[in-house]
Amino acid sequence: MRWEGQKITDDDGAEPALLPLAGLVRTVRTPEFAGITFHEVTAKSVLNRVPPTSAMPFSWTINPFRGCSHACVYCFARKTHSYLNLDTGLDFDAQLVVKINAAEVLRRELARPSWTREHVALGTNTDPYQRAEGRYTLMPGIISALADSGTPFSILTKGTLLARDIPLLKAAAQSVGVGMGISLALVDPVLAEAIEPGTPAPRARLALISRLREAGLPCGVMAMPILPWLTDGDESLDRLFGELAAAGATGVTAGPLHLRPGSREWFLQWLAAHHPHLVPKYEALYCGGSYASKEYRDWLSGRIRVFRRKHGLAAGAGFFRNLSPGSGQEPVPPVGVPAPASRAVQTSLF
Repeated sequence: MRWEGQKITDDDGAEPALLPLAGLVRTVRTPEFAGITFHEVTAKSVLNRVPPTSAMPFSWTINPFRGCSHACVYCFARKTHSYLNLDTGLDFDAQLVVKINAAEVLRRELARPSWTREHVALGTNTDPYQRAEGRYTLMPGIISALADSGTPFSILTKGTLLARDIPLLKAAAQSVGVGMGISLALVDPVLAEAIEPGTPAPRARLALISRLREAGLPCGVMAMPILPWLTDGDESLDRLFGELAAAGATGVTAGPLHLRPGSREWFLQWLAAHHPHLVPKYEALYCGGSYASKEYRDWLSGRIRVFRRKHGLAAGAGFFRNLSPGSGQEPVPPVGVPAPASRAVQTSLF
């Protein structure tokens, strides 16, 4: 497999620790990941509690990495790198913190008598299947720990490396609820290459959706962000939802770009370089803060409903459904047949 050549070797470019990070073991640069620096840390905890006031449909998250080599210019998580005294632009893309003991610590946390087996979500901040996973192989241990403890979980990713773990996910789904989500809002390969330069191509992610469905797993799609004046036209939305339906997606959650501090500056810099005529429009549209104007959001929601209905896609179905402890995985419709809309769950991770 292509990721086998990325695994850790004895002579792997280790250097003395370069950052004042808690639990930092060493810093690594290696030719297989040119331009990327790994900061390996031993974490004391990997389960993160979601605030009770949050509208998220889960209570806990796990993030094996901080920073992400997918380098999506719009990524909402960029701000978190400033907490490490790193910049939210190039450092977020290239200075990656790796929790090398994530699976071991997770097993200890899940074994506590106080653990009530609530839904755990992965991929809510940075991608657990970014390229670094090919080197560190953290996810198999994490998946096994969750399944062995009877804990339902969901994964959201842009990374086709997830295909490596499909057998493990199928086995886990026999005993716990498993929700699968692929993040894909750009099906134009040229635009995707420009704005998500480190991600697998749209065609590869569409193929992954089909593989998950063929394996009997549900697969919702997070079609976010829809980009004003770039991907919000009828032709673009029709193509997006048509290709997602053809791939067998069990449902789609879609919405407009959010421009939070940290990502706002980086995205607008990219926009000025590639589409300078749109900068004044974006500044006006987002003059109220991180979110597009209500008028725009209402308009876009209407267009999304039109094309979701046209292609027979439910609103978020199959993403976080049936994740009660010990429930096992409920049957999902065959590839090409949408889940019943009445059972849809609308949710957003952003």
